[in-house]
Amino acid sequence: MKKAFLQLTSTFILGSALTACVNTAQQETTLRATGDMGVIIERATGQVQIVNHTSKTILSEVDGLGDLSHASIVYSRDQRYAYVFGRDGGLTKIDILKDKIDNRVIQSGNSIGGAISQDGKLVAVSNYTPGGVKVFDSETLETVAIIDSTVLQGKPLNKDGSQVRSKVVGLVDAPNNRFIFSLFDSHEIWVADFSGREAGEEMKLTKFTDIGYFPYDALISPDGRYYIAGLFGEDGMALLDLWHMEKGVTRILKDYGKGDKKLPVYKMPHLEGWAMAGDYAFMPAVGQHKVLVVNTKTWQQVAEIPAHSQPIFVMAQPDNRQIWVNFAYPDNNTIQVFNTETFELVKTLTPGPAVLHMEFTPRGEHVWMSVRDSNEIHVYDTKTQQLLKTMPSKSPSGIFFTNRAHHIGL
Repeated sequence: MKKAFLQLTSTFILGSALTACVNTAQQETTLRATGDMGVIIERATGQVQIVNHTSKTILSEVDGLGDLSHASIVYSRDQRYAYVFGRDGGLTKIDILKDKIDNRVIQSGNSIGGAISQDGKLVAVSNYTPGGVKVFDSETLETVAIIDSTVLQGKPLNKDGSQVRSKVVGLVDAPNNRFIFSLFDSHEIWVADFSGREAGEEMKLTKFTDIGYFPYDALISPDGRYYIAGLFGEDGMALLDLWHMEKGVTRILKDYGKGDKKLPVYKMPHLEGWAMAGDYAFMPAVGQHKVLVVNTKTWQQVAEIPAHSQPIFVMAQPDNRQIWVNFAYPDNNTIQVFNTETFELVKTLTPGPAVLHMEFTPRGEHVWMSVRDSNEIHVYDTKTQQLLKTMPSKSPSGIFFTNRAHHIGL
């Protein structure tokens, strides 16, 4: 009886000690949730900053990402991994919980953005050189598919003896594990459908030709229905309704572009920065000091808003109550805020030289801005438009929060 009691006592003491060890280890381990994190591109140094937007703090810095002069980011479904698309053809997978590069491949000579599939299993990259789209397994970064773009007939061969192909731009993800992209030099829009991959089916490729001269960028509507490409070579835009692809590509906004006046354009606006609020799209005019208001049911312009200078990004708060607009050089030190119901100017801000990018926190209480030439990140309250905090960053450009993982086209 005494021996049994001693064994029971020893077991109890040992168990208590183990529990204490586990609790101590848990206290020493700092847990980090991904839902309020993000990544900021430091374009001049090939680095990124990992940040927390709730505490408004910089958590770490990761280097070795190559040329980030036109870099963008998408996230894995669980928000743990950031896929960084560099201009030098680098595709880098970053573990934002461990603050380090998980994997990196150089997949082309010159690339311009990418996308992640609806199921999170595929990452696609659009390439200028050699032209086309490459698709990778998101876990391993092994190549899944190579989609060569159209050969440009009559062009001299590349240095390696290969044929010159069209540059690819405007790559986005679409519902049902599809990727949509535009071919700049051959005036096309292609749809790559990977929806049957899990059942062992081959990718299906649908091509739309003669969509308009030189599509330079594109966007997809937040519901994933409309793909819209801007045209550099002529006025107007090309629209593909993904619910009714049998109707082909149609032309909308025939006057959108440089127009007859041929105004100097200091920077072509980013179409992905369109703000869509209610039945309206708010879009930057090309080369003009205006924000255009378009009815998204008819795709007709219904109003225009005078602005400080040539708009680049026109971005809506998550509640769609206001739009925030930044501008091209040399007036890129200014931000203007407009009411989406009355179109009235709410506030003009001057954060500093070269305000390149804005990103709203998921519920829209704050907006972060990269102020490149003062090497700073600014955080503003969206209700009061007051500056809340300034943080150091080396030539910052794109700001990407992890809630993008759950939005189409981001």
